[in-house]
Amino acid sequence: MKILIGSDHGGYTLKEDLKQFLQESGYQVLDFGTHSPDPVDYPDIAFLVADAVRKDPETVGIILDGAGIGSAIVANKVPGIRAAVCSDLYTARNSKEHNDANVLTLGGRVLGPGLAREIVKTWLSSSFLEARQARRVKKILEIENRYLKS
Repeated sequence: MKILIGSDHGGYTLKEDLKQFLQESGYQVLDFGTHSPDPVDYPDIAFLVADAVRKDPETVGIILDGAGIGSAIVANKVPGIRAAVCSDLYTARNSKEHNDANVLTLGGRVLGPGLAREIVKTWLSSSFLEARQARRVKKILEIENRYLKS
């Protein structure tokens, strides 16, 4: 599985840790930046990752900023993206099982590396409960489609 990852300066240190963890776990990781702790705007990075996931449904995205919230808001503006900010194992598992989340957002100023690694591991190992949840995710897509320009 290919994982697309990106962060602003608030998530940079945690992104670097997670990138190494993912590579050591055998995942192919494509880093969309930032590549230093210098300030950058999270919407720019979040959009790059979310748009790339939109273009390649075989990928998933992980975006980090200070709290994870701003990146989730940006990513969810991209059609076809279901981004979830997660700070615990339950929400990580639930976001995949119930919402078929294809982007995970995390707060670099909220989580330590140990918990962040567990959240990522749980999120990546969880699967969409299609038989139970497909109807609800279809409704999310229908709402999204109401607002897309033709």
